Amino acid sequence: MSFTIPAAARIGDPLAAIDTPSLVLDLDAFERNLELMQAKARAAGLALRPHAKAHKTPQVALAQIARGAVGVCCQKVTEAVPFVEAGVADVHISNEVVGAAKLALLAQLARAARISVCVDDASQVAPLAAACAAQGSRVDVFVEINIGQDRCGVAGAAEVLSILHVISAHPGQLSFKGLQAYQGRVQHIRPLAERREAALAAGARTKAVVDALAAQGVACPVVTGGGSGSVEFDLAGGVYTELQPGSYAFMDADYGAIEAGELRFEHALFVLSGVMSRVDARQAIVDAGLKSMSAESGLPRVWGREGVNYEVISDEHGNLRGAPLPVLGDKVLLIPGHCDPTFNLHDELVCLRGGVVEAIWPIAARGLSR
Repeated sequence: MSFTIPAAARIGDPLAAIDTPSLVLDLDAFERNLELMQAKARAAGLALRPHAKAHKTPQVALAQIARGAVGVCCQKVTEAVPFVEAGVADVHISNEVVGAAKLALLAQLARAARISVCVDDASQVAPLAAACAAQGSRVDVFVEINIGQDRCGVAGAAEVLSILHVISAHPGQLSFKGLQAYQGRVQHIRPLAERREAALAAGARTKAVVDALAAQGVACPVVTGGGSGSVEFDLAGGVYTELQPGSYAFMDADYGAIEAGELRFEHALFVLSGVMSRVDARQAIVDAGLKSMSAESGLPRVWGREGVNYEVISDEHGNLRGAPLPVLGDKVLLIPGHCDPTFNLHDELVCLRGGVVEAIWPIAARGLSR
């Protein structure tokens, strides 16, 4: 015997009719966030390339591109596939790619879209070129530099020059595009002044490499990096030519907890949860836990219910405490602690306008992490 699982939501449903737990998007707040970020980038004369690892949803990327974004970033090669299939014509793989299967797929994608990728070791170059030669394609290459993340990236200009020498041996397959400079730790520093100082320090390290390369006659057409927490400072820093924020479109609880400057975005992403138990008068139990949202960046916030907090999380449950507590059967909107892994737990994004379902977008790159 087979069964049909009912849809969690249908076009035209009110919020109250959506089954729980569901990932929901307030389209009005989302679109205001997109328009604000694009306007700021345009005013600064910078390209905007939002990071799609934040959402894994092609319709989100297309909405950003429609407003002026030059393309998107993806963190993994397989993650890029649904975006290229949906018509995204310019994808930057903001990561190093190692392994024959991954490189073959990367080179195939480059036949359908403009693809760029990072390297931080000369030995990565020849396999990349060979994969492109086998597919009859070419890719743009960024050399990643370490500006404080201490994860990927070369130390400075000397190492960049060494890699560029190897890239230049493959003119038919590879083109040097510039530098990637990303400092993830900056993004989540809570005090504004400390975050500004850290962002400016990362920018200064980037500029030092750009200037050292220029002194050797090497221009960097694009310097790409930055993120939602540092974008306010990156816009005015005079170093980046292209910015990669991702979470700004949604604003999770972790980003909501940092001290904001003049550039403020709205919460647009929520996990809709239902109260499933009230046997203990001191708490309400909701049906959204670790299998509906991540908690490595902190517990979710309860939206629109002042005095009520989400205090305990388990696989399928959450404990709400405070007052006034919702009653059995109530729906509760939760702001997830970290939007990126939360998206990766859901198959679809239920999009609301004025409290009514306007669209349902597949999270098509969910689970694509190779």
